[in-house]
Amino acid sequence: MLLNTLAALCLAVLPPLPAPPTPTSIDGFIAQYREATGLPGVAVVVTKGKQVVHAAGYGRTATGEPVTADTPMALASVSKSFTSLAVLQLVEKGQVELDQPVRGYLPEFRMTDPRAADITVRQLLNQTSGMADSTFHEKSLPQPDSLQGSVMRLRDARLASKPGTAFSYHNTNYQVAARLVEVVSGEPFPGYLKTHVFTPLGMRHSSTIDTDRDLPGSARGHLYLLGQAIAVPEPHGFGNGSGGVLSSAGDMARWLIAQNSGGILSPASVKELRTPSAQNPDYALGWELDRTAGGTPVVRHGGDLFTSTAQQLLMPESGYGVAVMANTGMAFADSAALMDGLVALIEGRQPEPPSSPFLATDLVFTLLTLATVALAVRGIARSRRWAARRTGWQRWRLLPYLLPLLLCTAIVPVFRVLARGSDISWIQVAYLYPTFMIWLVTAAAAGTALVVARLWPPPS
Repeated sequence: MLLNTLAALCLAVLPPLPAPPTPTSIDGFIAQYREATGLPGVAVVVTKGKQVVHAAGYGRTATGEPVTADTPMALASVSKSFTSLAVLQLVEKGQVELDQPVRGYLPEFRMTDPRAADITVRQLLNQTSGMADSTFHEKSLPQPDSLQGSVMRLRDARLASKPGTAFSYHNTNYQVAARLVEVVSGEPFPGYLKTHVFTPLGMRHSSTIDTDRDLPGSARGHLYLLGQAIAVPEPHGFGNGSGGVLSSAGDMARWLIAQNSGGILSPASVKELRTPSAQNPDYALGWELDRTAGGTPVVRHGGDLFTSTAQQLLMPESGYGVAVMANTGMAFADSAALMDGLVALIEGRQPEPPSSPFLATDLVFTLLTLATVALAVRGIARSRRWAARRTGWQRWRLLPYLLPLLLCTAIVPVFRVLARGSDISWIQVAYLYPTFMIWLVTAAAAGTALVVARLWPPPS
């Protein structure tokens, strides 16, 4: 009797456990977020243990179809978790060893750097192979159309560091790993995932693709311009193995449940997947180790395309899993913001109020663009008068008008410097900063036109 009384007193003074998220609370949060930001379409799933708490789609795809729980959307770099799983399956079968050189399984893997012969399978998966954007411009170089082509184009590449000594997030690591799966298993990578991952888990709406040209309408996305979501094609790029998986909310529910409840890999293999390298204690084999704002340890991985994003997250202690796929690009981070909000609901916290900070920036650059055009028209109209008053060395005063053109042509190397070596193509910069690039291109054209008009003014 005394023990029961003490227990009751303890429960009375303890804070109440947070209420678990419900479909209604999740729907309400997503609706509030979409209303505040204009997010066109998103798919969301929350699981707990072996149960699906909620799996649903909201809004519309880039082609105008409703997003449902069965709509295939792009997972981008969340795909790396699928590739690492495929490799660990081969490890369990005794066909691959993580700490053996890649070249022993994939003889075609050759680089001009002799140190590449020492790269191990584990180093591909934990991104410590020594390959990096700084020495191999994987995005701005001509793109391959197959995993074999992705490996073959490394023939002239060098490493940025000795294998196993430094972490560098580099998509080519996972393209090589996917090609290794093809060669060792004797199956094309899409077929391997279908046979050994998607079908066993009941993921009927999932697949993996090579390039942006293979994206179905449901997986295409948008950019925000002046507060409006504009459907645009994804810039050209190769992504199989590193970012090519397409999946739906319903399928990702099955994936998350399998990660938290086991069955698809042995506990030892799951531990390997979640064991980071000494070079980066936050990155394991296709998974990142993190903590939520509430302090909960989680295993997660995000994915970014230029027109869509995705997130997945596991909470091993509570058994929760969350996945989000949004059809807006990496510049806007909608899936990450939604993920944070859903985790807050799980932890009994209030999600941060959604906001759309891009409208103000867009308005500033739109006004700058209009002002640039107006000033250029005015300057060109006065070209004859300017040319009549200035000759010889005074014409050097026109050089500043060519600075926007110089920056426009040099934007990729400038970006690489600012992003500490990360590679990008010119059109991808435009997708990241659309209104800035519209202004810059306008300023480059206007400045060039003004210089031409003043050096060679039309006859009266």
